[in-house]
Amino acid sequence: MNQELSKQQLKSQETKAKIFRAAKHILQKKGYEQLSIKNICEEAGVSNGSFYHHFKTKDDLLSYYIEEQPSINPDLLDMPENAQEAKQTIIYVYLNYVHYCQELGVEFMANYYTPKNQSLNPLIRTERPYPIVTVSNYLEKAIEAGVVSPSTDLNDITTDIRMIVIGNVFEWCLKNGETDFEGNMKRSLETYLDGLF
Repeated sequence: MNQELSKQQLKSQETKAKIFRAAKHILQKKGYEQLSIKNICEEAGVSNGSFYHHFKTKDDLLSYYIEEQPSINPDLLDMPENAQEAKQTIIYVYLNYVHYCQELGVEFMANYYTPKNQSLNPLIRTERPYPIVTVSNYLEKAIEAGVVSPSTDLNDITTDIRMIVIGNVFEWCLKNGETDFEGNMKRSLETYLDGLF
């Protein structure tokens, strides 16, 4: 019975990966406009039922890209000793995201970061391990412990950081990857966080 379940789970993971690869291929080669559930299923060679077994919507599938980014070592997200350590950890989370964006490539990210992609909308997303969710939870702990005392509300801070990150991704895409993506992300976040606490 356990072996059967393992085979079924393996098949399910393979199907999910196929859907993921198909969507990534369409997004990279044809753009967001061509990213329909019908096109994804055709490209992946799966049924609509298989798609909906794994993802609620196209935007849910797009959220999966962020969920799949390399995980952060939880020890790094322990309570910071001081404000400087908190800043360094937040920057580390986003440099990790920069590397993931680079792995996905400019074509993918340019098509991913569109206002039509509702998976980017913080009002509707799930609690998947988005970098901003990770940072928000981390900051909340640090504020409650009195390690950092920002003069700005946590929701405003996460909004500001999200906008800084989106701006850096957009700049990198706009210049077709010919920019210091990592350096720009680090500098702009440092400047913001230095003014915050």
